[in-house]
Formats: sequence, structure tokens, C-alpha cells
Amino acid sequence: MTTKPVAPAREFREITQYPDPPPEEMTAYFSINRPGYPPSLAEHFGSPETTIITSEVAAALIPPAESCEGVRYPDLLIAFDVDPAANEARKGYYIQEQGKPPDFVLEVASESSRERDEVDKRNAYANMGVPEYWRFDPSGGTYYSMPLAGDRLVDGRYQPISIQRTDGGHYWGRSLALGLDLCWEEGELRFWDPLGRCYLQTFQQVLARAEAAESRAEAEAARADAAESRVRQLEAELRRRSSP
Repeated sequence: MTTKPVAPAREFREITQYPDPPPEEMTAYFSINRPGYPPSLAEHFGSPETTIITSEVAAALIPPAESCEGVRYPDLLIAFDVDPAANEARKGYYIQEQGKPPDFVLEVASESSRERDEVDKRNAYANMGVPEYWRFDPSGGTYYSMPLAGDRLVDGRYQPISIQRTDGGHYWGRSLALGLDLCWEEGELRFWDPLGRCYLQTFQQVLARAEAAESRAEAEAARADAAESRVRQLEAELRRRSSP
């Protein structure tokens, strides 16, 4: 995580926005958005006033008014010590405006994205100065050359991040930018917190936890009602027996 101070949010008048992503760039839903990782990561990192965690939003060195040729739409973009208001106003991450590249980007494989993600976008993100670029293939390597791959920028060039394969056939690698381990497990993307020794929760897990808490609360309320009803019965029986 970087520590560069961020300028205060500015007012954006007559601001030009980046266009929405083309359909072929929208591959994040099943691996990123449906599991609910943007809010889960936001809760983990905190500091919403200086942290951007977004999906399928433009990232570019050039302002949106000039050209779309150099614009990329990462499936997951994370940046620390930046101005989220500028990102929202632009509908994209303009690197010169933010004063630094995103700290982390990730692409999710699709049938048509292999060459773009493994070659074109890899070069593009290196030119942008993105410290870490990750690729996740839910198919297990049908679309990419690996189920999980990452690159770290060293002297302006990407060097592969070590990816480990577990005895159970899963894959994982460590992101220094996030301080988390990225994991490929049965075609699902997971984020492991090595300090907390736990996975970041998906939306389904958060929902299940909330439903379990609600069920426990309802059970406690039912027991309390039953106990109160029993007390009333005993009091009524006591009054009956004490009546002449």
C-alpha cells in the first residue's frame, strides 16, 4: 500500500467522462461483483475517503476527451491515497489527475479475452505504471495459460509473481500491493488475509451470517415469549390457589 498524500477533493465543473465499457470488457460479474468483493475489500481496507475499489471502470493515462484507444477497463481496480470524487466524476481513473497509477488491477478471463489480457493489457498496464497486474481464469486455464497469474512491476517491466499450487489442486499468490493472498479455488476467486488468517467474506457469506443472526434473534425472542407466558400462567395459578 502506498503512503503518498492525496490532495483534497476538488469541484468538477463541465467535466468530461469516460465512456461506459464495451460489452467484451464486461467479464467481472460472476467472479468479482456477484460474490460482493468490492464492498468486502472496502470494509477490509477502510479509509473510503482516500481509497478507490471499483469494477469495470476506465483507467487511462489520457483524459477522456482525447481518445478511447489507450483506455482500459479492469475487472477490479484498487488505489490507495487517491481522490474517489475525481474517479466518480470522470467515470474512470485518470492517472495524471490522481497523481499516481492504480496500485492493483485484475482481469477475469473470457473466451475472447486471452490475447488482450495476457499481451495487450499487460503492456498497457506496465506503461501506465501499475505496480501489480493479476489475471484470474475461472475455467482453470482454458482461456489463460494459468488459472491464476500475477505480475509485479520492477524497473518498468513486469516480472511474474510466484504462484503456488496446493495438494488440493488450488493456486495462490501473494499481492504485496494489497497485503492479501489471491487464491483460485474450484474456479472461484478468494482473498486470504494472512494477518487475520481468514478469507474475506463473500456477499453470500455475509448474507448467510446475517440470516443466521436473525434466526438466533428470532429464537431468543420466541424463548423469551414462552418464558413470559409461563410466568403469567404461574402467577394466575398462584392467584387462584390463594383466593378464598
